[in-house]
Amino acid sequence: MEALIQKLKVDFPELTFTSGPRASWSPANSTIYYPSEEAGHGSWTLLHEVGHALLGHASYSSDVNLLQKESAAWQAALELAPKYGLLIANDHIQDCLDTYRDWLHKRSSCPVCGHHGLQATQSLYSCPNCQHTWKVSSARFCRPYRLKSAEKA
Repeated sequence: MEALIQKLKVDFPELTFTSGPRASWSPANSTIYYPSEEAGHGSWTLLHEVGHALLGHASYSSDVNLLQKESAAWQAALELAPKYGLLIANDHIQDCLDTYRDWLHKRSSCPVCGHHGLQATQSLYSCPNCQHTWKVSSARFCRPYRLKSAEKA
């Protein structure tokens, strides 16, 4: 992976590549972090993070918007891959996107009736079936807790 990082540094001098605890893109300092001990498909993940950078991803407005951005970053990685002699398996991409789909599914499930709700704000969902509202954590990398709000009178 070190050879790929060196090529990316040449091709994208505006980006900084730094070892970190997990792969991520930081728009605040134009840095792509990657684990120094990357197992598995680290090169594919690295190109995915470059995709976020090239697409200017800085924030997301909703859970669905996050999934859209993740998908777009994988598309960008697919387009970059041939230049670096890589072929990214679609199954891997879908597995990665499934983690976001599963996260979204859990967050949007009404804790009262189980139907899927609509996201009103970054941290608030409401159920069109039973009119219940619930809060969700802003964290993307933890269990999707759903906090029931006060019952309506």
